[in-house]
Amino acid sequence: MKKILSHFVSCILCLILAAAAAFPAGCAFPGKGTGSKGQTDVTLNEVAHSIFYAPLYVAIEKGYFKEEGINLTLVTGFGADKTMTALLSGEADIGFMGPETTVYTYNEGSQDCVVNFAQLTQRAGNFLVARKEMPDFTWEDVKGAEVLGGRKGGMPEMVFEFILKRNDIDITQDLTIDQSIDFGSTAAAFSGGKGDFSVEFEPGATALETEGAGFVVASLGVDSGYVPYTAFSAKSSYLKEHPDVVQKFTNALQKGIDDTLSHTPEEIAKTISPQFKETDLETLTTIIQRYHEQDTWKENLIFEEPSFRLLLEILSEAGELTDEPSYQDLVDTSFAEEAIR
Repeated sequence: MKKILSHFVSCILCLILAAAAAFPAGCAFPGKGTGSKGQTDVTLNEVAHSIFYAPLYVAIEKGYFKEEGINLTLVTGFGADKTMTALLSGEADIGFMGPETTVYTYNEGSQDCVVNFAQLTQRAGNFLVARKEMPDFTWEDVKGAEVLGGRKGGMPEMVFEFILKRNDIDITQDLTIDQSIDFGSTAAAFSGGKGDFSVEFEPGATALETEGAGFVVASLGVDSGYVPYTAFSAKSSYLKEHPDVVQKFTNALQKGIDDTLSHTPEEIAKTISPQFKETDLETLTTIIQRYHEQDTWKENLIFEEPSFRLLLEILSEAGELTDEPSYQDLVDTSFAEEAIR
């Protein structure tokens, strides 16, 4: 993972230099222009388009970004590495991904470091799916099994390993973790007969249950405890040059959180249904209810220092931490603090 990031950071630096030569003075990268009716254009690259991030879509569908004067363009990166690449290259103004990627990039020597300014989810969003119902499941039950896991160095896989280690399970000896399957394809592979268990995001977990191909037996979000799973980030230069835009963006997000936590899963499902046209309303409601019950979303967007220290601990245990950046280097809470005033 670190070698991959080192390569793409080097490539992105080349792209940035090329872009600087191609754009005459005064030309703007995405998000620095003014849209219609005086609104500011902002491009947000999200790691995945998931019901797990419901408050973001509530903010979009309720028009909170427009209220704050932001014309938001949402792009799905399909992977934290791709989201980070878009952020470093200037294709995106703001990234939404696991904050571990900001640590990797910082440790690779990025001069314009990517800073986390708002944390949305405080629990893991995936679930362990088995081939049969296991009402008395314990983590000991995965011993000797093949589990369809996640990408090495990514939060889903690291949190899974974090749970296994907390339950005295040797991740190299006690089970087999298949990390060869692309994100988003594990549910199909599991349905096709691959693996004894699969670590699934929604709607994959519920889809497997609906077709009778699997059963949720554990929530990684519950069993791992509170972890800083996903956060919004931007290059430090963008935060310095556009603090008013970042503040308005953060204000809109906080409105989305407030709205989400003050409405029923049924109401939230109806609100965000335009974002998930392929998912029926009943399934949407079931998934939102599941996330709501496990206290998935923070009441505010403040990325607190204990959470950052836990992130570094998880990275260290996974063998992915070369150096420990300081909290002040990679987190700015001023926008989130202002948003709740």
